[in-house]
Amino acid sequence: MSDPRVDIMRVGLLSEGTHDPGTPPAGIRRAPAGVDGLTTEHLIINMGPQHPSTHGVLRMLIEVDGEEIVTAEASVGYLHRGIEKLAEHRKFNALGTLMDRGDYVSGIHGELAVALAVERLMEIEVPAKADWIRSLVGEINRIASHLIWYGTFGLDTGAMGQFLYAMRDREALLDILEAITGQRMTFNYVRPGGVVADLPEGIDDKIRAFCDTFDRYLDEHEALLGGNEIFQARVKGIGVIDAEKALAFGLTGANLRAAGVDFDVRKARPYAAYPELDFEVPLGTTGDAWDRYVVRMGEMRQAARMIRQCIDGMPEGDYTAKVSKALRPPAGEVYASVESARGETGIHLVTDGGDTPYRMHYRGGSLFALQALEDIVPGHLIADVVMMIGSTDIMLGELDR
Repeated sequence: MSDPRVDIMRVGLLSEGTHDPGTPPAGIRRAPAGVDGLTTEHLIINMGPQHPSTHGVLRMLIEVDGEEIVTAEASVGYLHRGIEKLAEHRKFNALGTLMDRGDYVSGIHGELAVALAVERLMEIEVPAKADWIRSLVGEINRIASHLIWYGTFGLDTGAMGQFLYAMRDREALLDILEAITGQRMTFNYVRPGGVVADLPEGIDDKIRAFCDTFDRYLDEHEALLGGNEIFQARVKGIGVIDAEKALAFGLTGANLRAAGVDFDVRKARPYAAYPELDFEVPLGTTGDAWDRYVVRMGEMRQAARMIRQCIDGMPEGDYTAKVSKALRPPAGEVYASVESARGETGIHLVTDGGDTPYRMHYRGGSLFALQALEDIVPGHLIADVVMMIGSTDIMLGELDR
């Protein structure tokens, strides 16, 4: 077996000026630091990959001075699914099944991103009704994803009751998605050309009933967690990612908008029915954990607003275009992206004229958020690390992919 001291040196945890680069940290060798002054030994701690608060199999290797983080490094790859390589051996209309297993809490958005890429390559014109259905199920899925974040974020800060209420609301949404798609998690519903099936009869009444109660429930959620002074003390001013740093790390979604940067793919590069929907983009100011909370709560309110518009304005017509079962896009490349629950989810497809992609790259927002986390964690306490991971809403399925 390799020497663990060498392994720790290799991961590059030593911060500038903390230790002599030629020797391991004092806490590893348990070497006496001297008797001339009061000193503390630094420890290397594994937070994960089985830690219950790391939102998946994430391993954070942290160097601590007492309770304070000195340096941190994320070690990923424990949930590697091989999505990009598997895509090279899948038909174009089957790529969505792989995307469902990337960001598995927000599968509709991944399916839509890859469908848009194929449609642009083949110049497929999607019926208007399919566009509206896509936006409808996408916003339903966004709320369901944000409710998972809201519930677990409360747990990360010591709250418990609001998690149970969040799961109550999410179950109602999953029932709706199951009625529309036939699945509760891996939907396989959005395909190149449109969607698999039309909306079932009576689903509009079920969706309206949810929206009518959700507005009141959302007020209760905000009062229960956001109105708690203990929660506010835990998150305000902690984990600040300002606009300059957010842009430098390539953040998108709520993590970017919390810093005050007004960028939303639905507005900047409209797709599906979003050009015809009226909605606002919630923004923060400082980019701390509190702003990330406020932005996502605002996004749920806007999503419910768009769901109503989709139901009220749903056009008649076909739910899918007439496309061949064996899709063969011409040789070329294309990039298509959507605004998922975790930011910009993009698909870069390269084709050679065959019936499978030559190469597919999957851009997930969680990877960029994790890189920013490595930068902002030092200087905080161990308990703050758990909360900051939750505030960025990373998803290990799309991070490792």
